[in-house]
Amino acid sequence: MQSLGAINLLPTTSSQHERIQNLSLFTTHNPKSKSKSIRLGVRLRAISPKPEDGSVNVTSQSTASSTSFLSLLCPLLKFFGGGDPSQGRNDLIEVATSSVSSLARFPWGSRSINESTKNPVTSAPTLQLYEFEACPFCRRVREAMTELDLSAEVYPCPKGSLRHRDFVRKTGGKEQFPFLIDSSTGISLYESGDIVKYLFKQYGNGRSPSVGLLESTVLTGWVPTLLRAGRGMSLWNKAGIEPSQKLQLFSYENNPYARIVREALCELELPYILQNAGSGSANSDLLFSLSGSREVPYVVDPNTGFQSGDHRAILSYLFTTYSTDSSNVST
Repeated sequence: MQSLGAINLLPTTSSQHERIQNLSLFTTHNPKSKSKSIRLGVRLRAISPKPEDGSVNVTSQSTASSTSFLSLLCPLLKFFGGGDPSQGRNDLIEVATSSVSSLARFPWGSRSINESTKNPVTSAPTLQLYEFEACPFCRRVREAMTELDLSAEVYPCPKGSLRHRDFVRKTGGKEQFPFLIDSSTGISLYESGDIVKYLFKQYGNGRSPSVGLLESTVLTGWVPTLLRAGRGMSLWNKAGIEPSQKLQLFSYENNPYARIVREALCELELPYILQNAGSGSANSDLLFSLSGSREVPYVVDPNTGFQSGDHRAILSYLFTTYSTDSSNVST
């Protein structure tokens, strides 16, 4: 079992998201030859352990391989994927591929295994998660949060992110995902395995991570990314401004309809409060009081008063409301 040595003690600050786009390049300097330096850099990428979204200094060879695979896979999925996410979709195919993804991830992220004593009406999330939906390592952390019945502020960081990736780089020192900040303890950390262990240690009431959860990424963690053709991976080119108040999403990680909504929130780079509401969740009563049902997804937008539990209506609303140009939106 890995230690929590990767934990960083960082001050918790309010959101400081400047619109700065920086390109971080991995380089290896060789004073003898510039061309040899480039070749050496490529070779080190292939054989050196790297973190989960492309930084340096990690401990796992399998993580390095997965990172290289993700770097290669992302542009391919974007090319062969569903195209403009705001345009009309075949809902039958959407639900079918998301449902198979859920089957692949069974049993993780479907129910609460924690006997939570929190009051969901008054409990404010102290966790801030920077992630993107298509990342299998981020998925592992969200599954753990569902099982622990944890609420969190989620800041989507899709490829091409204009807001939140720069914050992660400035705060944690590298652009790597997932990245967690816990304002209740002042702790921030990278690496999905370390985050999962921390969450269970801090909020698991003595429980250990579910059997297979920490190893699941290698086995089936890539399945939703592949089946969903990279949905929830890249920033939509017409994503609009960030709203003044965060949207609220009732969800649990392995729900096929909630997955489709989370993908859209990521592609629009919309921060939201995630209220996990898996089977046995303490949030179920709050969800029922709002919607008259315990079914997810359910979205509440305090900026406009919009509320809905229909994933198709939610998609249409999100891409219309938070687009720089809503004239061609036809979800």
